[in-house]
Amino acid sequence: MLAFRRESAAPAHRVKTVPSLLIAGAGDVGARLAARQAALGHEVIALRRRDREVPGARLLRVDLGSGEGFAGLPRRPDAVVFCAAPDARDEPAYRRLYLDGVRRLLDAVETPRFVFVSSTAVYAQDAGEWVTETSPAQPPAFNGRVLLAAERELDAHAGGVALRLSGLYGPDRETLLRKARAGEAGRAHWTNRIHVDDAAAALAHLLGLASPQRLYLGNDDAPALEHVVQAWVRDREGLPPVAAPDGPASGRRVANTRLRGSGWTPAFTDFRAGHAGLLTPSAL
Repeated sequence: MLAFRRESAAPAHRVKTVPSLLIAGAGDVGARLAARQAALGHEVIALRRRDREVPGARLLRVDLGSGEGFAGLPRRPDAVVFCAAPDARDEPAYRRLYLDGVRRLLDAVETPRFVFVSSTAVYAQDAGEWVTETSPAQPPAFNGRVLLAAERELDAHAGGVALRLSGLYGPDRETLLRKARAGEAGRAHWTNRIHVDDAAAALAHLLGLASPQRLYLGNDDAPALEHVVQAWVRDREGLPPVAAPDGPASGRRVANTRLRGSGWTPAFTDFRAGHAGLLTPSAL
């Protein structure tokens, strides 16, 4: 539940209002978060560029990059979650959304909790190292650099929290499965994933913490090598094995220790648990 509840004065008594949550960018994860919070009786307002129903939420058409529609925003929501995705994968699009959008939203509303969904792309470690919230973030590409800059926009906000998610997977997010089926995901490379339901649950959890830390990493319990995932998928689906790669492993391993220590537990603890329901029917 949201940790913050507002009260409004009345002539003879004080009347509690339901917690209000503003979700900026109610896509896959945001829509799942909206459904969770609405089921608890919270008022949920979803900001989207296009008209598309978000079950449990009231929709406002807002363009975070340009500021169109900001006049209709509530001034004092109990919490804000920024989980929007850019409309193009280039630096100008990232800067419009994550830098201009975050700045604009911070200026437009007053809220005691602002959760920003970032990414583990801010890390450059590539030799199998474990990364935590205290590991140096030195983004090698524009997406990580822009996201890290957006995180720093929260530094002046007392209730700012960044959640760096690893790769999302789940229904309609089956890139690793497709590669495994095609025999294309066999590198000795560490892959880090979090199921979309667990990502939404992590956001709901952070909204409910009374005194969260400023930064968390969102990942399942067990980073896995791509060729191990590929071997498991192909075995479960009756496909011929592919030779394991030679050489040292690349990539990094994302630790969820801080998030787990705060009380969050993933429903899908590793790739086997999360992908079992996504396999082809003949493999079940």
